[in-house]
Amino acid sequence: MNSTAKPPIYLDYLATTPADPRVADAMMGCLTQDGVFGNPASRSHGFGWRAEAMVEDARSEVAELIGADPREIVWTSGATESDNLAIKGAAHFHRERGKHIVTSRIEHKAVLDSCAQLEAEGFEVTYLAPDADGLVSADGVREALREDTVLVSVMHANNEIGTINDIASIGEVTREAGVLLHVDAAQSVGKVAIDLQDLQVDLLSLSAHKLYGPKGAGALYVRRNPRVRLEPQMHGGGHERGMRSGTLATHQIVGLGVAARIAREQMAQEAERLRELRDRLWAGLRRIPEVQVNGGRAPRLPAALNVSFAFVEGESLIMSLSDLAVSSGSACTSASLEPSYVLRALGLSDELAHSSLRFSVGRFTTEAEIDYAVAQVATAVEKLRELSPAWRAHRSAHHPAGGGAEKHF
Repeated sequence: MNSTAKPPIYLDYLATTPADPRVADAMMGCLTQDGVFGNPASRSHGFGWRAEAMVEDARSEVAELIGADPREIVWTSGATESDNLAIKGAAHFHRERGKHIVTSRIEHKAVLDSCAQLEAEGFEVTYLAPDADGLVSADGVREALREDTVLVSVMHANNEIGTINDIASIGEVTREAGVLLHVDAAQSVGKVAIDLQDLQVDLLSLSAHKLYGPKGAGALYVRRNPRVRLEPQMHGGGHERGMRSGTLATHQIVGLGVAARIAREQMAQEAERLRELRDRLWAGLRRIPEVQVNGGRAPRLPAALNVSFAFVEGESLIMSLSDLAVSSGSACTSASLEPSYVLRALGLSDELAHSSLRFSVGRFTTEAEIDYAVAQVATAVEKLRELSPAWRAHRSAHHPAGGGAEKHF
């Protein structure tokens, strides 16, 4: 392990991951004339046959990672498309049976915006509030169900705070009610064990670039037994059993397959290493006064840490950390100056939500980088608080003895 850290240091693995070199090597073999460049749908010659074989090998790898049948894997361009296909496709297909959908307030925007579109089309959506730790309960789902409910969409792991919902319990509720369950698992696939043989999940979205695969590739799991029916959202060729038309990007799919295999083989060992790095990071940050972990009492992804630094504005803190790549929330909403809707849903004030940073470690993070990050954050927080009248007033009123709050961990 490296004994020194060389900035800039990447601590935003929940936003995206670099492609593993083994993934990139496999992808390169599918791009040029010397490689497997054929169209997988070309059934009349060897170029297409070889490409199709590699696509199907990748399909098997993704299926094995999540405990599915390869025939249940539908290729997409990523989790956003998978979410759209699952939610709109299920809602449109079953609209004659009902037009009510249940989801939560802290889903990824791909889910929330898909639900908003359906609302504009006349569907009704119930948005469940999470508890203070960011979890959606099975009881909450049960209470929200109606006779005309056709779909529940609840994420597995949250993309800002990393909390993990009890999908097994939620699935029991939806299956008993005869309602489809969609799970956005973009952040959890390849990081924690998922076995769809044991879960009552009907649709599940995943993304390659969250598990060291390429951007622009993903998949949607569509259960075969009991059979799940969708209305396709893209037309033109009938690829992927009619659910998702378009020429398959062999190189990206192969990359996702290799990434899935590596994740499956290394998951247990890597999860423990990442948990140790995350805990090392928190052990350093907790020494800063007035800090708290958001969602820290709930089960979480091993690599995720969302921390609020009271009396510091998060964007100012990020600007002060030029050697660190961290975020103040989801990459999909990072252009917004509004406080995180996820943290606000947990009950945080606008001020505390604005003071929060999301740290996420990954496959290439080292202990030296963690130690460097802790020192950089501590220095930046101290300097910014020196400029804060509110911090000075707080210090005068409370005279803290030193050391950070240990709330929510």
